[in-house]
Amino acid sequence: MVIWITGLSGAGKTTLAKEIVNQLTTENIEPILLDGDQLREIFVDSSNQLISSHDRSSRLTLALKYSGLTRLLSEQGFWVIVATISLFKEVHDWNRKNLKNYYEVFLDTPIEELRKRDSKKIYSRFFGNEISNVAGLDLEVDRPKSPDLSVPFAPDKSVQSVAEAVIKSTKLK
Repeated sequence: MVIWITGLSGAGKTTLAKEIVNQLTTENIEPILLDGDQLREIFVDSSNQLISSHDRSSRLTLALKYSGLTRLLSEQGFWVIVATISLFKEVHDWNRKNLKNYYEVFLDTPIEELRKRDSKKIYSRFFGNEISNVAGLDLEVDRPKSPDLSVPFAPDKSVQSVAEAVIKSTKLK
């Protein structure tokens, strides 16, 4: 099974992914968690330089590498939980075509809420004119057209309940 969690920076992708892993572990399933921030650190280009650009082309290249790694692991029988922005039509389409047992979760969190959370200071640095190429602001993204589960922001919704809903839905697939 592949559970691909997508959304803008600060939407709660990693938090949800970790909770899904915790809940699956209690069911004696040992999934692999792939987090976009960690993956970015380890993927290098052909000249052995860290891909540090956040422009659309670089982000798309990385996202497709994440997809390829995910396919490799899932074809070996692992449950793979992926938490990454990767909001590109090309990635969504590739994943649907090439990943068996693919389940896409979109965390739909408004920019106002993301700016409040801003744990990585991405939004404050963007609005302070320190950085550019911020997904959902000056870098256009593609919202998934038909995610298996779209989770609209609700302040009273617990991460545990969302994780339970994801796991229950994947088992029905």
